[in-house]
Amino acid sequence: MTFGTTGPIDATAAMPRAQAGPRPSAAPTAGPPGRDRYLDVLRAVALVRVVVYHIFGWAWLTVLFPSMGVMFALAGSLMARSLKRPAAGVIRGRIRRLLPPMWAFSLTIVPIMFYFGWEPLKEEGLWWFVKLANYVFPLGAPPYPWHSGDKPGLLEDTWAVQAAGPLWYIRAYLWFVIASPLLLWAFRRVPWVALFAPLGVTAVIGTGLVTIPGEAGNALTDFAVYASCWMLGFAHNDGLFQQVPRYISVSVSAMVMAFGLWWASGHLTADGWDLNDIPLAQACWSFGFCVILLQYSPSWKELPTKLKGFDTVITLANNRAVTIYLWHNMLIMATIPVIDLLFEIPGVWPTYSGYIEDAYTTLMLIVVWPLIGLMIITVGWLEDVAAQRKPRLWPNGSPRKASRSHKH
Repeated sequence: MTFGTTGPIDATAAMPRAQAGPRPSAAPTAGPPGRDRYLDVLRAVALVRVVVYHIFGWAWLTVLFPSMGVMFALAGSLMARSLKRPAAGVIRGRIRRLLPPMWAFSLTIVPIMFYFGWEPLKEEGLWWFVKLANYVFPLGAPPYPWHSGDKPGLLEDTWAVQAAGPLWYIRAYLWFVIASPLLLWAFRRVPWVALFAPLGVTAVIGTGLVTIPGEAGNALTDFAVYASCWMLGFAHNDGLFQQVPRYISVSVSAMVMAFGLWWASGHLTADGWDLNDIPLAQACWSFGFCVILLQYSPSWKELPTKLKGFDTVITLANNRAVTIYLWHNMLIMATIPVIDLLFEIPGVWPTYSGYIEDAYTTLMLIVVWPLIGLMIITVGWLEDVAAQRKPRLWPNGSPRKASRSHKH
């Protein structure tokens, strides 16, 4: 399992009381100004799916909606759009937006690791200081203890593994941002080769045919698995989907996805159909899924009537996507001591304790959203600072009440 396949929070263990075709044009097609609300909806759905997966651990969610592939495809589309400007400035801007929220996260979890007795200098020597730099600039995998804290205590002893899990995405995103000028250059010259080559690379290094040891192998595998999705974002931005008949793109995608499921069926792990643990299946399924989503992309300037009620939630999720993704695992674990307060209510224990234990994961799903909201208010404004915008506590797009003007 690669660093990027950190599984769901183990609620049971954690409970202390409960047990190829035409080439795209060289220049991108000019798109509508402002945000594409269809892409915003996809990103919000992807974030919710990630949170639900890490609570319930349902393997079938990775098939129903491959969130990471979708998120990389959306990011690739926005990156291609930004690269109309000089590449160096775009890369600096993307990195600048990413790092301050990550630094806040790192400054929180690393001291907690030390507090619970982590002694990396004894384990790895001075080399650990080089690894620690990945908490500042995540080109590689950040170090963390596999066991920290106390299993029946406030933090379950694998909390550090779960907390650091989302950082694989930050690392992969950073790699894609830095590589984007070269990837976009390749895509606009040999689009079909560029789109399908990562699937071939995944077939080589993601199946054990060629083994690259350590975190370098994990990072390269993650990059290969999602590189096709990232470049599908290029295709979306450049209007490639408009040049290919829909029946062809959907048919090819369906065949690629079918191959992915066939491969998965012969390489199931202890988690069954969890595609996170089967790189080639994940790459193929995510690729085909993203092709279909982007082929049918309606490019909404505003949400359709049926989705209007979710407008503020979708806007908030997109404005705080980094914060939500970075912190969601820690906040899922934080739901446990909150829910356990129910047992302190007189009369609950032992009369209703069985009901609480049976509904524990559902309660975690309910409680985690207010905690995410609290974290958005606490540190989410760093995303604005990183983007050189005025800090906002709750950027959900709601119009502010006009203040009355008074003449003096």
